[in-house]
Amino acid sequence: MKNNKETKQTKVSIIERVGSKIPDPVIIFICLYAFVMIITGLFGGSTFETLGQDGSNVVYEIKNMFHTENVLWIFNNALLTNWLAYAGGILGTILIVMFGIGIAEESGLLAALIRKIGGNISQRLLPYLLVFLGIMSNIATDAGYIILIPLAGLLYLGLKKNPLIGMFAAFAGVSAGFSANLVPATVVDIIIGKNAQVFAESQGVPFVSYLGKSINPFMMHYIFMIASTVLLVLLGGFVTNRFIRPKFEKIDYIVPKDFQINEYGVTKEETKALRWAGLGFISSLAICVIIAMGPLATYVDDAGQKVMPFLDNIILLITFVFFTSGLFYGIAIGKFKKSNDVVTAMSKQIGGMGYVIVLTFFSYNFLALLTYSNIGTYITYLGANLLEVLNLSSSPTLLIIAFIIITAIINLFVGGLTTKWMLLGPIFIPMLYQANSNMTPDVVAAAYRLADSSTNIITPLMSYAGVVLIYMRKYKEDFTVGNLITAMLPYSITFLISWTLLLLAFIGFKIPLGF
Repeated sequence: MKNNKETKQTKVSIIERVGSKIPDPVIIFICLYAFVMIITGLFGGSTFETLGQDGSNVVYEIKNMFHTENVLWIFNNALLTNWLAYAGGILGTILIVMFGIGIAEESGLLAALIRKIGGNISQRLLPYLLVFLGIMSNIATDAGYIILIPLAGLLYLGLKKNPLIGMFAAFAGVSAGFSANLVPATVVDIIIGKNAQVFAESQGVPFVSYLGKSINPFMMHYIFMIASTVLLVLLGGFVTNRFIRPKFEKIDYIVPKDFQINEYGVTKEETKALRWAGLGFISSLAICVIIAMGPLATYVDDAGQKVMPFLDNIILLITFVFFTSGLFYGIAIGKFKKSNDVVTAMSKQIGGMGYVIVLTFFSYNFLALLTYSNIGTYITYLGANLLEVLNLSSSPTLLIIAFIIITAIINLFVGGLTTKWMLLGPIFIPMLYQANSNMTPDVVAAAYRLADSSTNIITPLMSYAGVVLIYMRKYKEDFTVGNLITAMLPYSITFLISWTLLLLAFIGFKIPLGF
């Protein structure tokens, strides 16, 4: 047993050492930008041919970015076209969503909801609820990590059970179930969907589903995400009861001297405020329905195409619902006493997006450079040819599984969903489509989402891994990163395999992933 433990610790330390050598994503994109510039200088003027959508050969030329007209392009487009307007202004869309979520979070609504629901459930169903709440908490920024995981520990402690059991279940939901949700058009949907559309269209890949139907970038995975939420809740609860609970019920734990289960209870004032939030939710939802049936109703345009303005504007409508619910709660609880308090709450959330703004400036300019110089197209061309040589292009199932494995492994060393998507998306979306036309953008993006989420809980490089570890050491002082990874491994493996099978089942039975 000692040798096995030492081997696991060694593997963890290797991951930590490798990860510590990886620079910040901003630095990675700066270096990649410089590297691509050098490559264009060396190979500028070279041509290659790919097969066009109509079956004819299309000739591409690698542009030398050191030529005067190309240098001018860099400076003329760096601020507006290549950054602020990238992907139809996706940066602005993300910031708008944070307005609504910011009000809901800063008012205390999301935290109160988690505490209210978590404190009213039977012991038998508690693991399932914790996984579900963890998944749903991802509509906020860090409510799941900051509120739910410590709450889960307290709930189990109140039942005289090892608090680590509940914390594992909550952590699995929050982090391994990161991409799943019942709420449509979340921040993850925006980042994945809108960028997938740009990655596809920039290289001539049609932005349609694998069933050949047009899709909305914000809703293209919604059906799959609903099914994923149900699957992960059932699996997470099962793993907790079948593997985690029997093992950790036998392990000693510390009961803190200042233990107070009411610390995470809901006061009478909060209960009253939640009712007001419910009124705000119903009112805003009713307004959205009226708008959807009125000015945003579906119609057929002159070309005979069905246009759905409601889905096109789903981001603003969901933001409105969050904003109104949070506003009602904040006023009722006394958090928002004057209008400036509301503005401050929104500003605080936007202030936390500073790193995203810096990252997107460099990543979006890098991606624009890849497209403009045709280097991205050339990488896709080489990758598609390699898949042909390896005889993988004839099997979309093998391509999906291979891409999932690659993403899951990379996630152990490179944190951040957005960072990896910006690196992998523009390469693999066109590459896999060229290899096999069944590998449409929605399929590749869905594979990425499930792979990225499933291994979050078994890497010490995940941004909240240290925070989670501190919470758990409150109940077991000698709890290590290796212990955490070992405990979460059953969740990770179960989620990864089952989630992959779910995606393959959707495709096999031709079930639409979304709208």
